[in-house]
Amino acid sequence: MTKCRYAYFVAMMYFLSAIQVGAEDLAIKQIAARTELHSISSLTISDEQFLKGDDNGKPATVTAQLRIAQGQGRLPLVVMAHGSGGMGANVDFWTRQLNGIGISTFALDAFTGRGLTNVSNDQALLGRLNMILDVYRMLDILAKHSRVDAQRIALMGFSRGGQAALYASLKRFHQAWNKSGIDFAAYIAFYPECMTTYQSDTEVVDRPVRIFQGTADDYNPLAPCKAYVERLRSAGRDVQLTEYPNASHGFDNPLGSLKPRIAQNAQTVRRCVIREDSPGRLVNTATGNNFSYKDACVERDPHVGSDPAATQAASQAVEGLLKTVFKLN
Repeated sequence: MTKCRYAYFVAMMYFLSAIQVGAEDLAIKQIAARTELHSISSLTISDEQFLKGDDNGKPATVTAQLRIAQGQGRLPLVVMAHGSGGMGANVDFWTRQLNGIGISTFALDAFTGRGLTNVSNDQALLGRLNMILDVYRMLDILAKHSRVDAQRIALMGFSRGGQAALYASLKRFHQAWNKSGIDFAAYIAFYPECMTTYQSDTEVVDRPVRIFQGTADDYNPLAPCKAYVERLRSAGRDVQLTEYPNASHGFDNPLGSLKPRIAQNAQTVRRCVIREDSPGRLVNTATGNNFSYKDACVERDPHVGSDPAATQAASQAVEGLLKTVFKLN
């Protein structure tokens, strides 16, 4: 072996060793210092009841996994709300990512306690807005937890949970349902459903609202979210929508197919235009009747797929946002 080749070999070995050490350090940082499971008293209510502030619902106990990141004292935290398929691989991915930078996580399981596992094929099994009530009830616990900085809590959701994360920012909903005395520091919505216009939906709390969505999403299309963002901007709100070219629904799922696949029989309201025309009444604007998942505009078999490049970019954007709002180094 020549001296040049030997020097190159040694340099590469040092380089690969450094990568391995860096990966090991990151894996260690992603291990939670403590994990707790919490029962959360909530309600199972219809969207009409939620919109009217009617708490005459069925009592429900949901659960959430609290992972306390490595660090001392009260730490910042992100509440996470899953999609229609339940707590999937993307929830675990983001939990590890956030724990790795010193941010604790509180991941909601809104289904198991209600006897559900998946509502993708029958969205009527649970009101779309019910998860907003659940995450507000999570704040009741976090407001009193000795390891949580109650002024540094953000909300992050995916698909159905992304819709919850987006619309949980409405002042109207806070006034009706959030009794914790605290608010989220930021609202982060991944590929939410924006097909519904609610009354007073541009009156949101004074916190950053961020949406991340793929241009190829045919489950929850991009265009209605862009229109909502424009309305929010016109109202002077702190909102941004980040588009990822060619990324599909669920692009941050590390176990998803790189080639988008059909989500067999999953319901999508991509062809619907829904409006709250009076408090609690959601109307299909094409018919003028109350919206139902039996309406002709409700379709099935949208696509889902993973996009590593979009995921990496979104991860950097979310980390940057949280470091800013949480005032992290």
